[in-house]
Amino acid sequence: MSCSAVGRRLVACLLNISEARRRDLVETVARSAITDTLGTKREGITVLNIFNDVDYNRSVITIVASIDLIREAVLSACERACSLIDMNVHEGIHPCMGAVDLVPLYPLGEEVGLEECGKEAQALATALTERVTGTSVFLFGWADSPQRRGLAKRRKEIGWFKKVLDMSTIQPDLGPQPTRKFGVTGIGASPYVMNCNVTIDTQDLAVGRIVASAIRESSPGGIPGVQVMALPHEGAVEIACNVESVQGGPSSSSYAEEKWPSFTIGGQNFCHAPASLITSRVAELARQHGVAIKGTALVGFTPCECQRLAEGALSNGIGEFWKELQRVHM
Repeated sequence: MSCSAVGRRLVACLLNISEARRRDLVETVARSAITDTLGTKREGITVLNIFNDVDYNRSVITIVASIDLIREAVLSACERACSLIDMNVHEGIHPCMGAVDLVPLYPLGEEVGLEECGKEAQALATALTERVTGTSVFLFGWADSPQRRGLAKRRKEIGWFKKVLDMSTIQPDLGPQPTRKFGVTGIGASPYVMNCNVTIDTQDLAVGRIVASAIRESSPGGIPGVQVMALPHEGAVEIACNVESVQGGPSSSSYAEEKWPSFTIGGQNFCHAPASLITSRVAELARQHGVAIKGTALVGFTPCECQRLAEGALSNGIGEFWKELQRVHM
């Protein structure tokens, strides 16, 4: 499948905040993206989805707007999150290091390029550290000029996967030495990244780690574009995958038999591993250890679905689209 833009210069932000157990707080943050400080609705911005995970104590808010509106929308949500979330008291299984943990910008369609998104992410990072005193930022992807280090590499460099508590060891790209209250925020730009989580029916984390290692892109026979962790989740183990878009097509012929959804950014073709492929591979590997899968959840949308829904929501002036689509879907 391929998708094309229909006129808007759209950018998506899958804003990750370190709170899910206080639903009202999360929705307050989401509304801050689509209303100004007086409560007046901002036109041209929509929140497509709010994904909450209570075990992880983490929410993903999908905000979409044109590139000239996305910065203020996301910045307002970040400001509100920083005022309401204190990392000193945060508890959750998922690794995280910031009240606002991750701010990725993804171009939707052909009208906005990665360079432009990268510059917008840099401007957003600067604005956050200026408007919320004490916040700190590391940059990744097209915002990390000139290296363009990926998110996984940057997270490894700062100790994100280990959930480092000693903030004095972290050297941010912007802002002061990170504090325990705000932590450190990752801000960047890249081709669209999906989150696809497959739950396997075991409490044995060692089995989950074997499965995760086997499908990880960097492993022999791994799935291109897949970064993955195994985490305890609701009495089972979740194989939590970041599914990065890859340029061209899958490099391994063993994964080329199944159709990879595709899209275009600035004249360049990208595609991503389908959730069905990830699910079947996890099921196959888990079965080798006598374990079945319980299900798969896609956090948010595919790139084409995100663009299509955003176009519809914006054309109809729907800012709180998440209320019409309160679901986790396959």
